[in-house]
Amino acid sequence: MTRASGSLKLDKEKRKVPHSSDRHKVVYEEASFSLLSKMTCDPRSWHLKLDKEVIASLNKWEGIILRGIPYGESNKIVTLFTREGGKMTAMARGAKKPASRLAAVTQPFTHGSFLIRTGRGMGTLEQGEPIDSMRHIREDLEATAYASYVVELIDKLTEDNERISGIYSLLYEALHAINEQYDPEAIALFVEWKMLPIAGIHPILHQCANCGATEGEFAFSFMQIGFICHRCFHVDKHAIRISPSQLKLIRTFYTVPINRVGNLTLKKTTKIFMKKLVRTIYDEQVGIRLKSRSFLDQLDSTPELLPRKEKPKESDE
Repeated sequence: MTRASGSLKLDKEKRKVPHSSDRHKVVYEEASFSLLSKMTCDPRSWHLKLDKEVIASLNKWEGIILRGIPYGESNKIVTLFTREGGKMTAMARGAKKPASRLAAVTQPFTHGSFLIRTGRGMGTLEQGEPIDSMRHIREDLEATAYASYVVELIDKLTEDNERISGIYSLLYEALHAINEQYDPEAIALFVEWKMLPIAGIHPILHQCANCGATEGEFAFSFMQIGFICHRCFHVDKHAIRISPSQLKLIRTFYTVPINRVGNLTLKKTTKIFMKKLVRTIYDEQVGIRLKSRSFLDQLDSTPELLPRKEKPKESDE
């Protein structure tokens, strides 16, 4: 037997895996045996063929569709955020066709269970089962606008295949709260404040950013990116004075999970003030521009575009 043909012989005893629970090793060994039996004697091609077999995998993941763009006559490229794998992009073949089994499940905001084939480059969305289509978000203009803002903000601040703890839960809780007809403007504020660390901004909200004091009167300083006490007002003459209730509310937005707050209703003036604070931080420190935010600004300037709704009792607590 020649050296080349001898190198293709694989001893069955050597292929045994001591621990059957070591799934990745089993897959690798079985894929190696399958490929070795088909290979030519050209060693230069072995690692290329083996990589394609071993790296590709099929995953069933829970996720939420962030956006989709047309590709060709009948396909979509969808971006989704999954609980298990973070944000990813996948090709949904035939999803533009109305009769496609992927048409409904690839709509924006859809919460579903997805079967995704991953490998090198873009994945492929093989199947999808909707868990919640977010009907209210689709049918209500204001809900759609704020849900779009939440989704675009998270999309802009995260990278594909990057797993960051807490982001999926934040997205899930925010969209479900909006879909359950909680105040979408307040929910968006939660997301804005909670996404600041993901953008690299860590505001100091538990004490004075200058001296560390925890008692006294406070103001918000964009220079210090956090609270400063009355003893330190001189370090930033442009700091914005805040009341004890506003201080408590900012800390709530930043630290408390959405699902622990309940249906928080705030005065319109309070929400405007809070938006001014957090969006100034984004404008000055992060520098992102979102199309959905421009649409929200248009809705604020033309409230007559929105249908009249019964106003809930407002509170700043």
